Amino acid sequence: MKKSIWVALTFALVCFLRTESVRGQALEDMEQAEIAQALPQSESRENASVASERDGVPIAIGVESGNDGLNQASEVIELTQNLGEEGARAESKEESVFDDTVDEWDPWEPFNEKTFWFNRQADRFVLKPVAKGYNAALPDLIRGGIANMFDNLDVTRRLVNNILQLRFDGAGRELARFAINSTVGIAGFFDVARTALDIAQSDRDTGQTLGIYGIGNGPYLVLPFLHPFTIRDFVGFLFDEGMYPLSYFIPTGAVIGMTATETISDRAATVDRF
Repeated sequence: MKKSIWVALTFALVCFLRTESVRGQALEDMEQAEIAQALPQSESRENASVASERDGVPIAIGVESGNDGLNQASEVIELTQNLGEEGARAESKEESVFDDTVDEWDPWEPFNEKTFWFNRQADRFVLKPVAKGYNAALPDLIRGGIANMFDNLDVTRRLVNNILQLRFDGAGRELARFAINSTVGIAGFFDVARTALDIAQSDRDTGQTLGIYGIGNGPYLVLPFLHPFTIRDFVGFLFDEGMYPLSYFIPTGAVIGMTATETISDRAATVDRF
C-alpha cells in the first residue's frame, strides 16, 4: 500500500510541475500583452503632443507658447496618471489571475466530466442507499460514536499541518483533544473535549499547507470514488493518507474495511442534504 501511495504521489507531482510550467508561461504572456497594450497609448499621446508643438511654433510665441507649455504639462500629468492606472490594473490582474484561471482551468475536462458522472451514479445507486440503511440500522448515539472514533484517529494529519502552518495553538488543542477523547472519551467514542471542555478542533490538511507555502492550485482532477480535487489538494490528500497511523500496523484488508466504513459514515451524515 505504501508503494502504491508513493507511485501515485510521484505521478501527481509530475503532472503538477508540468501544469505549473504551463501556467507560468500563460502568466508571462499575459504580462507582455498588458505592456504591449499600454505602450501604444503612451506613444500616441507623445506623438500628438510633439505634432501640436511643432505646428504651433510658427504661429505665436508669447501667450500661445505659454498655453502650449501648460497643455504639454497637463498632457504629461495625464499621461503619468494613465500609465499609473494601467500599471495598477496590470498588477491587480496579475494578483488575481490565479484565482480567475483556477475557476476555468480544466484541461482534463472530458475525463473529469465522465468520472464525475460515474461517481454520481455510484453514489445514487450504491453509496446513498447503503448510507440510508446504515442510518436506519444504527441509533444516533452509535453512529455519532463511530464518526468520533474515526475523527480521533485522524489527529496526526491535523497535528502535523497545524505545526507546519505555525498554528501552535491549534496543535496544542489537537494534542489535548486526542489525550482527553482517547481516555475519558473511551477511544474517541465520545467527544468529551468538545462537549465538556469546549476545546474546538483545529482542522488542517496538507493541501492548505502547500497553499500557505506558495504552491498553486493547478487544474481540476476528478478520480473514481473520490471527491473532486485540484492537483495541489490531490498531492495533499496522498500525504494525508500516508499520515493515517493504523495503515502501518493493521492488515490491508482491515484498512480497506475501515475506509469503507468511514465513507459510509460520512455519507450517512449528509444523506438528507443531497
